[in-house]
Amino acid sequence: MMNIQWMALLLAMVAGGAHAATPLALEARNGMVVSSQHFASEAGLEILKAGGNAIDAAVAVGYAEAVVNPCCGNIGGGGFMLMHLADGRDRFINFRETAPAAASEKMYLDISGNPIPGASRYGYKAVALPGTVKGLDAALTEYGTMSRAEVMAPAIRLARDGFVLTRADTDIMDYAAGRFHNDPAVAGIFLRHDGSNLQPGDRLVQTDLAVTLEAIAKDGPDAFYTGRIPAAVEPASKAGGGILTADDFAHYKITETEPLHCTYRGYVFASAPPPSSGGTTLCEILNVLEGYDMAALGFHSAASIHVMAEAMRYAYLDRNTYLGDPDFVRNPVDRLLSKHYAAAIRAKILPDKATPSEAVRPGLEPQGDTTHYSVIDHAGNAVSVTYTLNGLFGAAVMAPGTGFVLNDEMDDFTIKRGVPNMYGLVQDQANLIAPNKRPLSSMAPTLITRNGKIFAALGSPGGPRIITITLEAALNIIDYGMEPRQAVDAPRLHLQGLPDELDYEPYAISPDTAKLLREMGYKLVEQTPWGAAEVIAIGPPDGGVSGPRSSGNDAARSGRMRPGYFYGAHDDRRPAGSAAGD
Repeated sequence: MMNIQWMALLLAMVAGGAHAATPLALEARNGMVVSSQHFASEAGLEILKAGGNAIDAAVAVGYAEAVVNPCCGNIGGGGFMLMHLADGRDRFINFRETAPAAASEKMYLDISGNPIPGASRYGYKAVALPGTVKGLDAALTEYGTMSRAEVMAPAIRLARDGFVLTRADTDIMDYAAGRFHNDPAVAGIFLRHDGSNLQPGDRLVQTDLAVTLEAIAKDGPDAFYTGRIPAAVEPASKAGGGILTADDFAHYKITETEPLHCTYRGYVFASAPPPSSGGTTLCEILNVLEGYDMAALGFHSAASIHVMAEAMRYAYLDRNTYLGDPDFVRNPVDRLLSKHYAAAIRAKILPDKATPSEAVRPGLEPQGDTTHYSVIDHAGNAVSVTYTLNGLFGAAVMAPGTGFVLNDEMDDFTIKRGVPNMYGLVQDQANLIAPNKRPLSSMAPTLITRNGKIFAALGSPGGPRIITITLEAALNIIDYGMEPRQAVDAPRLHLQGLPDELDYEPYAISPDTAKLLREMGYKLVEQTPWGAAEVIAIGPPDGGVSGPRSSGNDAARSGRMRPGYFYGAHDDRRPAGSAAGD
């Protein structure tokens, strides 16, 4: 089977380095929604057109993705919502999952103290308490303008009536289908009656999920955290060797805070604070790179790649060492985001030599699955949401009658110090398992403002690569003067310290640049495309570099961003998605 992201690369030719021209971002005047599933984008636009604000639309997209993007969109997982409100305030809602009350530090180790293969990733024992329903409802109640019934109507309709699958949908299902057979409830929805995989053209109807969504629309979070749902999950979990209880559901709480802020060349970035590492790591890298003239170094030159890779290396090592749930550990965020600290890191970066990470461990092929979406309305409200089941289809378990798959978020904890998780991250004691603790995340929903006004909303799925995907999209716009679609399409790089390798997409590094980087000491690994950045920008970009000079009378005459318009760029690495604007 062809990897879905390779299919996207070949069919849509998304590698920005391979072509001089890129399809234009969608232009709109009144509002924009960008997500990894076109039905979800359309659901958000439906709400905007009905008079809802960006928060109403974001909640609609979140519930719709639970239906039409079930690998990743969810009500059985959790995540983060970042909002810039029309009155200038920034707010951050943390609905990250929490460990069950019966969780313990060594729960995935055998009697010899070694990790039990797959124990933290598959089955009910891998499941943490879902937070999505409480998070979306809190945003709607406090900052939205419409009722639950109104914003959830598109999702309920899609679940009840079904929708026709495309190749982009079924490729993702094919990747995880081998695990569907292990759970009758999952198999009954995501496989054909004869047990074979769903195919393009099949209609996916999710009656049980429609019933669950209707109950939430009527009774709010109580319909999910008390009553029928936990009463179904607890016995299913116990039968499957898990530790989730109805009492865990009843005691789940979200938090709401200010987001984390940093500055880069006059732009203000708002992103996710702990228990996400996303904002801290993103801002630490930006602080380091601010000391270099990235535009002068050039897009993906050996010099620019070198300083990016070194900044990533130091920031990820800090991430893995220091960060965790702020209710359990002290996060030294102020120190990590200090401009002086960034200067100290720059002083350690040699001009022509890679800095070896302290240890090298085998990396694992990323399989995570998270999803991101961005929404902006005409009033100036902007929302950036990243939420997840962790792995594709999470733990691949579903309590009978509930209609939704549950996450495998427990794998994001440090299972054992020095042992990599599914993403190859080697984490430390700050992220060890504890009852009711939230695992460290890499999700980085981000909003960028300039002179107090929203400039861009962006983010991506991708496990620890979320941070570098978001970083590169922002750099491409601010430093290299790319328009949103060019910024999304451009080929990517990633280095996370361990494993000590510089990963790159096809076309990201030319052969002569690769030769220079290897001479500096980098181990280069070409990989299939990753992530799915969903970007909205308001034109024209303020700052950055000027565009190229005209090629003459036959030059392209369209595609420049116009002041005050919204430009939505969906990442064709996930070809099921779209931008939708009015």
